[in-house]
Amino acid sequence: MSEILSGLLLGAAFGFVLERAGFGNPNKLTGQFRLTDWSVFKVMFTAIVFAAVGLMVLEKAGLVDAGSLFVPPAFLGAAALGGALVGAGFAIGGYCPGTSVVGLMSGRIDAAIFLLGLLLGTVVFAVIYPEIEVLTTLGEFTKADSLPDAFNISDWSIDIGMIVAAVGVFVLGSWMEKKSKGPVSSQA
Repeated sequence: MSEILSGLLLGAAFGFVLERAGFGNPNKLTGQFRLTDWSVFKVMFTAIVFAAVGLMVLEKAGLVDAGSLFVPPAFLGAAALGGALVGAGFAIGGYCPGTSVVGLMSGRIDAAIFLLGLLLGTVVFAVIYPEIEVLTTLGEFTKADSLPDAFNISDWSIDIGMIVAAVGVFVLGSWMEKKSKGPVSSQA
């Protein structure tokens, strides 16, 4: 019961944060695909970097045993195919599953329609799954379970690389956002 309650509380908190960040508005996600609004990418990349660095710090402090964490197998082909299909849905609909729920709770009719399409797509996927199951294991990467193992480098190297990439993307995103808005004209 406590797992369900904690999941609901964390989900509600996450939804609140998404709404406060404006992610219940489909223009945020479609702006990301048009490279005119990088806020979604910045928030998600920050969360990934924070989680990776936090996990490493907790592991080094002896509070977490990273070896006991489940790491699912990497199916690179399936991930690329699924990412392209899901990304197309995000770009067309303007929502992802989480932001569609936030939009629905904010009273957006388009979010409700997107969420219905998402549920319908899930049912269709479940029905056709036996015929396409082979696609879900396409391109299995068996060399390693983690990036440090795959590249034979330290955890620190990966985390520092992600931090540098995040800073670079933040700078690039800010530059592209300014460029997309055009020159600021001063009126006398």
